[in-house]
Amino acid sequence: MTRPDDVLCTLKVSLGERSYPIHIGPGLLGDARWLVPHLAGRQVMVVTNETVAPLYLERLKAALPDDLTVRELVLPDGEATKTLESVERIWDALLEAGFNRRCTLVGLGGGVIGDMVGFAAACYQRGVAFVQVPTTLLSQVDSSVGGKTGVNHPRGKNMIGAFWQPRAVLIDTDTLSTLPSRELSAGLAEVIKYGLIRDEGFLAWLEARMADLRGLEPAALARAIERSCSLKAEIVAEDETEQGVRALLNLGHTFGHAIETHQGYGRWLHGEAVGTGMLMAAELSRRLGWLDEADVARTRATLEAAALPLAAPADMTGEDFLAIMRLDKKNLDDRLRLILLEGLGKACIHDETPPEILSRLLEDFPRR
Repeated sequence: MTRPDDVLCTLKVSLGERSYPIHIGPGLLGDARWLVPHLAGRQVMVVTNETVAPLYLERLKAALPDDLTVRELVLPDGEATKTLESVERIWDALLEAGFNRRCTLVGLGGGVIGDMVGFAAACYQRGVAFVQVPTTLLSQVDSSVGGKTGVNHPRGKNMIGAFWQPRAVLIDTDTLSTLPSRELSAGLAEVIKYGLIRDEGFLAWLEARMADLRGLEPAALARAIERSCSLKAEIVAEDETEQGVRALLNLGHTFGHAIETHQGYGRWLHGEAVGTGMLMAAELSRRLGWLDEADVARTRATLEAAALPLAAPADMTGEDFLAIMRLDKKNLDDRLRLILLEGLGKACIHDETPPEILSRLLEDFPRR
């Protein structure tokens, strides 16, 4: 990818004194101007994984001034590593290096790295600075923005964590050139989500440009990332700790997290499970009378164009779904709370789904 200046843009997550920028554009990772102003002090710990490190670690480190104390930690890759044990390795590295409360953690990688680094930063010495440098489409448009951090538990995804906002998010679109096609599709699921929950016009744009997005066309990618981050920044500014409207960002996630938990973390990519979950949510919305068949077909076609799965796991029963979904963090007072669609581009929080309708959906939804 080239570096035309007109592709670079900066958005803002407006949270008062804790507001921070989202810089989007090619070549940011190797340019100190975008990272150094957000460092809290002179100590920097870069945390990445075994897949990303050979590609981008040295480039990022080379952009840092020589007078900084820079350490690195390379963790194993994969959703299965998103555990307290991995976070303890981050804390161990910080303590061994003698890092103080003025240190800054830099999360270089996808959503797993970003979530763990943010959680480690939230807890180390009761809270230190961190910067997100996401390298996958999914982390660029979703998990790096908003301050949700944490790890998985065998009984549920993201059950242990904290809200801890980064000082900045640096989205270098050049990193997508090395992204495997399956992970690109997983990221597109989260992009499609923004159209479904809040912007039907953006959904229509995605339908028209999906081939360009899958072909890594720079202008299309920049537009998709910018609009996705803009929508998320608006929602986070309205509801930082998910007391209300922020829950809409979980469209498809209650179903999707159940798939990930049941199958074992990493067997399905997060975006793949969410894609299937969004289709399940759309179909449930139709059965409740809010969407028509054409809306569901349009949702299905968009997900299919992004090369996302359209069926649930063959070995997962309706009872399997319900058992895991009952542990979802959004549930209140023993009521199953789902994010559904009153229309394309108009999501809602719903906790009164008749049990028989939900059970029927879970039993007869296609399996593969």
